[in-house]
Amino acid sequence: MNVRVLSDSKSMGAAAAKQAAESLRDTLHRKGSARIVAATGASQFEFLEALTTSPDIQWDHVEMFHLDEYVGLPESHPASFCRYLRERLIQKTGITNYHLLNGEDNPGEVIRIVSQALGAAPIDVAFVGIGENGHLAFNDPPANFETEAPYLVVTLDEACRRQQLGEGWFATLKDVPERAISMGIRQILKAAEIICIVPDARKSNAVKTCFEGEISPMAPASILRTHTNTTVYLDQHSAALLSHETLASAS
Repeated sequence: MNVRVLSDSKSMGAAAAKQAAESLRDTLHRKGSARIVAATGASQFEFLEALTTSPDIQWDHVEMFHLDEYVGLPESHPASFCRYLRERLIQKTGITNYHLLNGEDNPGEVIRIVSQALGAAPIDVAFVGIGENGHLAFNDPPANFETEAPYLVVTLDEACRRQQLGEGWFATLKDVPERAISMGIRQILKAAEIICIVPDARKSNAVKTCFEGEISPMAPASILRTHTNTTVYLDQHSAALLSHETLASAS
């Protein structure tokens, strides 16, 4: 796992987008198509803004999969990740081949349909973040490191739900759904490349726990350390609690 620390979230997003764009161009050149997994949330704002304005990406040859979504939330809701991806990625790039997780449909049927499409070929690059509780996608601690299920229905813990409230997506805690559809940990790790984008001081404890503590289901994103082609992008605030040794090894 490679760690890169940038001065601020905008620089971090731009650097991550540069790597992502280069990876997509290379994959499209070699294979003629590319398959990606897209994350959402406040942590991805600068990254997606930079990526969607990157030149020379054949977005019409890119197939996109959705990382996670709330169960029962309509796309009209400001917190809908389907809405987020339409507004911040799909409409800006013109991607036509995408698989969204409809929060209003039967979760089992949604999982069946999207999992079937996902299993057709490997994922080339996955874009992910890390939650304040260390979650990866919506796999809160203790995360299931064993399941091979591409997607699963998960129960969101209070720390995760409070993060969504704190980011301004919901008016009150009771408005935050208690269940979500999430890509499984093992499925995320099957991506040929993972680019993890983690800004902000509120993520600093999770960053330290996941990248300097034990690899454990109690720190779900710690599992990224087992992947041979993962790059983690931090800003100076999210990296603030890392040891001198870790920072010295970061580029």
